[in-house]
Amino acid sequence: MAWLELFNVPLQAAVWFGVVGLPMTAANMVGFTMFAVLLVVGAGYWLAKLRQISGPGVSLPGAGVFAVTRVTVAPLLAVGVLALVGWVVAVPGAGSWPGLGFGLFAVLEYVNYFHVQLMYDTGEDVRYLRSHGLRRAHLARDLAVHRKSRQRGPETAFDPASIHR
Repeated sequence: MAWLELFNVPLQAAVWFGVVGLPMTAANMVGFTMFAVLLVVGAGYWLAKLRQISGPGVSLPGAGVFAVTRVTVAPLLAVGVLALVGWVVAVPGAGSWPGLGFGLFAVLEYVNYFHVQLMYDTGEDVRYLRSHGLRRAHLARDLAVHRKSRQRGPETAFDPASIHR
C-alpha cells in the first residue's frame, strides 16, 4: 500500500498533465501539490505501520511527526482551497477547475488519514459501514494510542488490540 501511494504521485502527474493534457497553471500545480503531499503522508504512514507490525510491542515509528503533520496540514489545506476558489472565480476553466478538484481531493485524503475512514472497498468494510457507520481512520487510532502512551509514560508498549477500537 505504501509503495502504491508513492507510485501514484508521478503516475497521476503523468496521467493528468501528460495524457489528459491539463495545463500546468499555478492553480493546477498548487492543487496537485496538495494532493501529492497527502499521498506522501499516507505512504509514510503505511511504511511506519509495516515497521510497527513487524515487531511485537513496537509503537508506531514517527508517531510524533504524524501528530504534528495532522495539526499543521489542516490550515495549509484550508488556505490552499481558498486560494484555489479564488483562482476559479478569477480565471474559470481548465487552468483552475482541475486544481480545485485536486485540492478538494487532498482534503478528503486528509480526512481519510487523520479522522474517519472514507474508503470501504472490501465486503468486511462495507458490512462494518452498514452496521456501525464510519470507522475511525487507522492513523487516527494509532495517534490516539500514541497520545495515551505519552500520558502514561514511555514504558507503555503498543497494544495490538487497540487498533480495532
